[in-house]
Amino acid sequence: MQSRSSTASSLIGWLSLAQLISWGSVFYLFALLLEPVERELGLSRADASLAFSLALLAEGLLAWPVGRLIDRGHERLVMTIGSLIVALGLALHSQVHTLAGYYGAWLLLGVGLAGTLYPPAFAVVIRRYPHDFRRAIITITFLGGLASTVFIPLIAWLMAQVGWRQALWPLAALHLLVCAPIHAWVLRGAPPPLKAHPHAPQAPLHRHLLSAPYLLVGLFIVLLMGVTAALPAHMVSLLRGYGLPETWVIAVPAAVGLLQVGGRALLFFFEHHLDPHQVNRLIPCLIPLGLLILLLAPLAGALQIATVLVFVAVYGLGNGMLTIVKGTAVAEYVSREQAASLNGALGLPMALGRAAAPWLLGLMWTPAGAYTSGLVLMLGLSLLGVLALVLAQRLARPA
Repeated sequence: MQSRSSTASSLIGWLSLAQLISWGSVFYLFALLLEPVERELGLSRADASLAFSLALLAEGLLAWPVGRLIDRGHERLVMTIGSLIVALGLALHSQVHTLAGYYGAWLLLGVGLAGTLYPPAFAVVIRRYPHDFRRAIITITFLGGLASTVFIPLIAWLMAQVGWRQALWPLAALHLLVCAPIHAWVLRGAPPPLKAHPHAPQAPLHRHLLSAPYLLVGLFIVLLMGVTAALPAHMVSLLRGYGLPETWVIAVPAAVGLLQVGGRALLFFFEHHLDPHQVNRLIPCLIPLGLLILLLAPLAGALQIATVLVFVAVYGLGNGMLTIVKGTAVAEYVSREQAASLNGALGLPMALGRAAAPWLLGLMWTPAGAYTSGLVLMLGLSLLGVLALVLAQRLARPA
């Protein structure tokens, strides 16, 4: 038993390291590359920004086939090849001189991310530890949450020392020499496809796809993913519109990131003392509560900064823990045996939601009303998402 526990801890530890590298060296890379690439290639901000949307779209389109492959026991192949594709994409990115090459590099990186980020990693631990996967997922997201803290300064330093093109080579090397070997080594011996009961046939996948709990969980995930993707893209402009000093404008988004890790740490240490289903209901409520506090901040007068800090605490902790709820909801309320495929089917809707919500928030901005109308819409969407999850729980738990 101790040997098995040690093996599980080792696998989760190595997967966590790979997640730290994958998120930090690609997902957080784009913001740092945006301005130097658009200057060198002579692109507009809209043209340059489209590359990241293409990567997210490619990741979303591949989520379904990736999930199916993992459910059939090919997790080692998926994640190893994913790391190699990311390494290739970063190397090719260092050589781009045209808009087509730039878009092609990010499309390739999106393909690699489909096999290396949280969804495939979560699917791996759900398959290997079907009765104790939640704590493993919290551990993986805890280290993954530090990706921006580690890699944003590291990449900025590399770019300052050798330029943005040469800075991509050590990042590619990390995927080639660290992430790919990790996935090839620790993911050996994948378990066979899971069965719900030893003597009961597994429900057909299409039955789950059309079930009310799955559709409700899917609605919850897509809506909350969209809302939490919209706010970071506009946070700096929003806080400047509130008239906050520039120091606070920069400090607030950074503090949200740190508190996300803090929220996951709280969940890690206290989850054994809490009802997980009640926790799953309460955590998403922190997102609309945070948005409501942010809407009230301009009315707080002399307490405006204090109100914004309350928003940081509520929203940051909630967003950090929300990753665990989104990552486990399908397994807990629909099917553990086919969780990777079912989560994969949500890949395209999630990608579209993440791409549309920031655009919609910007579209609703006006000189007179600023972001007020957009924040009200985000508040409504997040409340609808919370309600969908509560209904999914009520339908699924009696069964």
